[in-house]
Amino acid sequence: MEELKMRKNLNIAMIGTGFMGRMHSNAYRQANIFFPSDITACTKVLCARDAGRAKEFAERWGWQDTETDWRRLMDRKDIDLIDICVPNMLHRDIAVAALQAGKMVATEKPLALNAQQGKEMVDAAAKSGKKTMIWFNQRRFPPVTLARQMIDRGALGRVFHYRATYLQDWTISADAPLGGSTFW
Repeated sequence: MEELKMRKNLNIAMIGTGFMGRMHSNAYRQANIFFPSDITACTKVLCARDAGRAKEFAERWGWQDTETDWRRLMDRKDIDLIDICVPNMLHRDIAVAALQAGKMVATEKPLALNAQQGKEMVDAAAKSGKKTMIWFNQRRFPPVTLARQMIDRGALGRVFHYRATYLQDWTISADAPLGGSTFW
């Protein structure tokens, strides 16, 4: 009889309920199905500015608790990882605060608005010694994997340039600069 393994929970607080918040929530729910592990993603706290939206999102996606101020997450001892799914202009402040509070950090791409902000985040990570990551959700999508395989085996010849479009109009909002969601 195989010995039972002890599962460890990775307690996650996610900030943001937009499209990427849904993508990350789904990823957490599916992680152990695709990649069996002795670590379980535990969706502890969902944070959004609007309490009603946070509650609705948490119920739909299986988050245990809600919060409306991301700063309060930093003092919670039951949180291991802060997942940042908010507008890009907020990434640095949240990531640096989380790292200073001893949390691991996962940041949706792009990491920062510019190289200086990115350096501040990298420096905070190095000082904290905590694990960090940048999400690349479509990295393993079958069409992307197939394109990479075709390039690697020379099926396309030498690639000098490409142009791609990701057609996604359901997130466009006239109230948000360059489209995108107006909420997190």
